[in-house]
Amino acid sequence: MLCFALYDAAHAMQQAYKPLLDPLGLTYPQYLLMSALWVRDDQTLTELGRQLHLESNTLTPLVKRLEAKGLIARERDRADERQLRVRLTREGQALHAEAVRVPRCIRAETGLSDAALTELRATLQALQARLRAAGMDEAVG
Repeated sequence: MLCFALYDAAHAMQQAYKPLLDPLGLTYPQYLLMSALWVRDDQTLTELGRQLHLESNTLTPLVKRLEAKGLIARERDRADERQLRVRLTREGQALHAEAVRVPRCIRAETGLSDAALTELRATLQALQARLRAAGMDEAVG
């Protein structure tokens, strides 16, 4: 079954990340959130939720834990107080220098060429987009 193969691969991927993230003091979901901020700092909670495909009831505790570690800071948006902005602290920015090696290590652990990894990622992104679109169609129809 495709669903089991995808589930098992996702679980194996998280397990591969664990020994790389433990020295950084991050869990896999925390690493994903930090990675989003390392690409573009100072985002709203809504933007982060969209990128990570997480609901606020999952994202908020994650953000609070990273804030407690001193890696990020939360503050109300000055232009729209309904929005909560999340930004990296100096410690969070500094952690990026240590985390830079993580993707290289994972790439090596997969045993796949850069071309194969690029193709796999594109295939998975296309699958995700089709499944999300199909889910929306069914919800509307």
